[in-house]
Formats: sequence, structure tokens, C-alpha cells
Amino acid sequence: MTAHIAGQGEEAVCRRLPGRTAVITGAGSGIGLATARRLASEGANVVCADIDETAGKAAADEVGGSYVRVDVTDAEQVEALFKTAYDTYGSVDVAFNNAGISPPDDDSILTTGIDAWRRVQEVNLTSVYLCCKAALPYMQRQGKGSIINTASFVAVMGAATSQISYTASKGGVLAMSRELGVQFAREGIRVNALCPGPVNTPLLQELFAKDPERAARRLVHIPLGRFAEATEIAAAVAFLASDDSSFITGAEFLVDGGIAGAYVTPV
Repeated sequence: MTAHIAGQGEEAVCRRLPGRTAVITGAGSGIGLATARRLASEGANVVCADIDETAGKAAADEVGGSYVRVDVTDAEQVEALFKTAYDTYGSVDVAFNNAGISPPDDDSILTTGIDAWRRVQEVNLTSVYLCCKAALPYMQRQGKGSIINTASFVAVMGAATSQISYTASKGGVLAMSRELGVQFAREGIRVNALCPGPVNTPLLQELFAKDPERAARRLVHIPLGRFAEATEIAAAVAFLASDDSSFITGAEFLVDGGIAGAYVTPV
């Protein structure tokens, strides 16, 4: 039987994750929230982790899941997050390590200070290290699991409009995911790096509302001619979380509207 996979704006009708436990960081908004909705619609028990209690609780309430407040740069809080998921639902099957920041003071290497550099590295890269380290022992005991780490298309491309620490952090996420995917493959654990293109989220809207020219310089390079919707990225996460992607690990999974494959875009 061929499963029907929901498209953009369409409610998911397949249930590929019944009874599985999915931990999502940054679940209160954007890609994280869209993914919480999608994985819940596919039958998963969703643990919504976010530092913003209001947004995180609202997400958990909406999808019938659990909320855990967590600072993803704090090892003890991250360990407690995955323990709570296991204690509540009895397994840790999916870890979507998605929390990240892109602050305005992260810019050209010539103007980005060391404090901004370190803050972005901590939230975007160190947090993924901590989440993988905390999730893996549960998956090893189960003999199965899927870890999806949010990298970015900037991990495989260069940009003249640089966000130097963000770009470096996402390159680190990609390399780490590849290595973990290889290391734990024969234990039944898959690790993949999700590489979205620009996504129509509050983070991007805020960045580009302040600088329309910067938005226009990016949009022209997308063959599909638009930014992604968070639901489209969530659909990719659901695929990587499910057994439909059972032979995919250590991959850079590009969902970028064709950016990385383009030399000259259509007119």
C-alpha cells in the first residue's frame, strides 16, 4: 500500500509514527512548531522543548504533547529533557535538534565580535552536540532511532552577505551529523542533517523586514522563486523521522528550492 503524504497546506492523513516519541527543540515557533504539528498528526507523542514557556506550552497543548522548558546550551537541562521524554512515554525514537538563533550582530567577520560569535556557536552547534549526546544512549538501548539536526543550505554554499558564525555553526552541524550517521549506523540509529533554504518564519521575517534589499538579494537566487513554508520543512522532517527513510543516514538533506543546484535561475 502506498502511503499518502500530505503536501503544503494539506492535513497529513498518513500515520507513520504511531506511538513513537519525538523530542523537538525550538518547538514554540517556526519550523519547530510546524514539525510538532506534523509529527503529532502522524501519531507521535511529541515533547515540545523551548526556552519560551508561553510558546512552548501553547505548542504542547495544541498537539496534545508535553512541554519541557530547556536552555539547549545547558548540558544538565538537555539531559533532563530526554529523561523526561523517556520517563513520560517510554522511549526516545526521534530527536529533532532544531533550536537556533541568527542575531543581527552576527554579520561579516570584519564586524562580528567574539561574544556574538560564541553565542551563536553555543546555541546552534553546541546545543546539537548536547542533544545528540543525550539522545543516543536511549536509542542504543532500543536498537533504533532517528536524529535530525537542523543545519542549513549555507553549510554547503558561500554567501557574500555573510552571517559568519551562523554559517560556521551550520557547517559544524552538517559535519557532526555525517560523522554520527556513520558511527552509529550499525546500531540501528540514523543521523541526518536537514539543510533548509530560506524559510518564511518569524526569524526570517524580522531579519528581512529590517532590510528589504537583503531579502531581494536572496530571493533572486531561488529557482522556485519563493521562500519555503515551515510546513514544507516539517514534511521533510517527518520523512526523515519515519521508516520511509530507513536507508538514509549521514546525509545532507537539502530542502532549498533548488538553490544549491542553481547557476543561473529562471526568469
